[in-house]
Amino acid sequence: MTHQLALFTFGIFRAPSDDPVNDGFHERNDPILELVDTAPGLVARSGYEDEPGPDPWGDQVYPRFYEEKGDGWCPATLSVWQDLESPMAFSYFGLHAEALKHAREWFLTPQWPPLALWWIEAGAYPEWSDAVTRHEFLHDHGSTPFAFNFKHPFDAVGKPAQINRQRVKAIVDLVSP
Repeated sequence: MTHQLALFTFGIFRAPSDDPVNDGFHERNDPILELVDTAPGLVARSGYEDEPGPDPWGDQVYPRFYEEKGDGWCPATLSVWQDLESPMAFSYFGLHAEALKHAREWFLTPQWPPLALWWIEAGAYPEWSDAVTRHEFLHDHGSTPFAFNFKHPFDAVGKPAQINRQRVKAIVDLVSP
């Protein structure tokens, strides 16, 4: 494997993080992070400064869309995967998918992409600043080999790609009870 897939996700809470409206998010957050750490196809994920878990990949920064709510942070993730299908299976099935059904309760309706994907050399880890650059590029230019989404993916050599839905289902079936 010469390339791996980087994934950045970003959202903004409607209210400050500690507002009770976000309790459902916080109740699910640690269990979801535990699940992602054992998800098929995950290579690694960045941690966060001052939190237990993996080391952060550079200083955590946010895209220009970030709106300070008085708590100094917003939900964002940065991870590396083996392929396109693995993060799709994790994101849209299981506990994470259940949490996504509540996203409108917790997050502003995005006027920006909720995620950005791009290929990196195998064994490399992107920094948060690179993720933000690619996320903003995706917002400004749409899907390109530099940054793309699941709707319009590219392969590791920059050609338009298609997600193998049968493989997504096989990954989901592998971890479903």
